[in-house]
Amino acid sequence: MKRAYITFLTLTKDENDSVLVEVPDLDILTEGNGIEDGIYMARDAIGLKGIYLEDEGRPIPEPSPMGSLKASEGTFAEEGETITTLVDIDFTEYRKKVDNKSVRRNVTIPNWLNREAEAAHINVSRVLQEALKEKLNLA
Repeated sequence: MKRAYITFLTLTKDENDSVLVEVPDLDILTEGNGIEDGIYMARDAIGLKGIYLEDEGRPIPEPSPMGSLKASEGTFAEEGETITTLVDIDFTEYRKKVDNKSVRRNVTIPNWLNREAEAAHINVSRVLQEALKEKLNLA
């Protein structure tokens, strides 16, 4: 999966001061309470869609070329003032934030090593996680 993804979106401020958001490259429609929340909601929706596509083994669509997205042609253009802007998301960081479910893995270690770990009250699962993060150069 691509680590960073940058795409265009439209933000439309409606009569209730909500911000309606469209991310056409990913078929996403969302909204927020103001611009900051609208962009936050867009990043969240893009992150969810990106990791869903990755989990399904499907490619993430390439962003449209610069200038191809017209604010006046967006889904919400009739609802109020609309602008076009860019948004980015780091899929690796997003997955770390939202995909924290634990998975069970069987690990084989020698009995003598298991006994030593138990005697020292060492959490083998935690040690394995720390070692994997170090080996993969993950913070």
